[in-house]
Amino acid sequence: MFTPMEGLALLASFTLIFGVMAYFISWLFTKEYSFSKAQFLLADRKLGFWESSFSIAATWIWAPALFVSAQKAFTNGWIGLFWFLVPNIICLLLFSYFAVLIKRKFPDGYTLSEFMKQTYSPRVQSVYWVTLVGLTVCAFAVQLLAGGKLIASMTGISYLFATLILAAIPLTYSLVFGLKASIITDFVKMTMIIMLGAILVPLVLNGAGGMQAVVDGLGGVKGNYLDFFTQDSWMLFLTFGLPTTIGLLSGPFGDQSFWQRAFATKEDTVKKSFVAAAFIFGIVPLIMGIIGFAAAGSHLAVKDPQMVNLEMIYSVLGTFGAAVFFILAMSALTSIIDSKLCSVSSIAGHDMADRFGFSFMKSSRIAMVVLTLVAIAIANIPDLKILHLFLFYGTLRSATMLPTIMSLLGKKLAEARVFYGIIAGIVVGLPIFAYGNFNAKPEWIVTGSLLTVLLPYFITLGKTNQG
Repeated sequence: MFTPMEGLALLASFTLIFGVMAYFISWLFTKEYSFSKAQFLLADRKLGFWESSFSIAATWIWAPALFVSAQKAFTNGWIGLFWFLVPNIICLLLFSYFAVLIKRKFPDGYTLSEFMKQTYSPRVQSVYWVTLVGLTVCAFAVQLLAGGKLIASMTGISYLFATLILAAIPLTYSLVFGLKASIITDFVKMTMIIMLGAILVPLVLNGAGGMQAVVDGLGGVKGNYLDFFTQDSWMLFLTFGLPTTIGLLSGPFGDQSFWQRAFATKEDTVKKSFVAAAFIFGIVPLIMGIIGFAAAGSHLAVKDPQMVNLEMIYSVLGTFGAAVFFILAMSALTSIIDSKLCSVSSIAGHDMADRFGFSFMKSSRIAMVVLTLVAIAIANIPDLKILHLFLFYGTLRSATMLPTIMSLLGKKLAEARVFYGIIAGIVVGLPIFAYGNFNAKPEWIVTGSLLTVLLPYFITLGKTNQG
């Protein structure tokens, strides 16, 4: 795509300019900080509407928003994009209500797991650590997986080196400045993503033959996904739509990044920040989906469907378009990475430091470094696929969704039932889901997804009364 020298120059320029910019902006907005626990982990609990909503949106733009959305639009048409885009938006709208609840019930809180400890017990907190940290590790790894493939394919450098560079950039400023650095850089990056996407789409459509290419691609590359009620569409729902919806709807509930932003945002702006973020986020997969439709409608010969948006942009716009997409993608992926670094820092720097008597700052920073190393190792597992990892962590986080919702709604649940219910969802549901996913068995995929989310609910339902 680029010559080795061009690719190296592009990567070096992005690394240098973006790294310096992120570090300077982070310093500028934190220079008055003494870096107390609240300042480092929660940006002093003073986030306003714009910085909060743009940061939430940027935090929700995981690699699947960039790549899976285009892939599903290309292969499965508007129905494939529907099952990705709509649940993504709905989940943030739904979560906005519970973000307000936890802010009111636990105004001095730091983490969801701390809330569950106060509500139930330290062992319930520990099982939440498993799901929250597990999600954080997998989410970090999938950004490296997608970003590493992108950098390697565009620049010609080794995939391992690409993952190291992608992880190092956000680690540098997150280690020093904490959550505020993530918030401010997210705002800048989200603005860049929308602006660059607005540039790419009309240029791609112009080169692909206009809106007719999009119309021709609405049924996917084979044209068989125009009707919502065909057998193909039903199978798509079972294998992708249902598990994706379950995973996405439970997404913010099982992700400390969003609870952290709820605790960090001013109470009167929490709800509207999450509502606005849902629609700001939706712009990105919609842009990528349009490019996927255009690729299908123009019958683009695609080497790797996971990278169909990049291949389409390059085929129409050449190296200029590829460079613009590179900056857009790196902005999105590094937004997620710094969010996950800050997420694990809050669990280690508050929960674990308090339980085991460690320094909050040392615990926070060690956790960031350990997370980075583990995620790099996972991302370099041979033949690991973005879609498989996305579906896996989407199912894992769903195990805690209903116990969390019931607890925030004031239901008095038996502590043992909460503890064993979540464990049952993970131990029983997740292996069944994984087996179905890796062996292409829709009935196992659906069963595993439902068991993961429903077992904790039915086990905790016993001996429940309104509090």
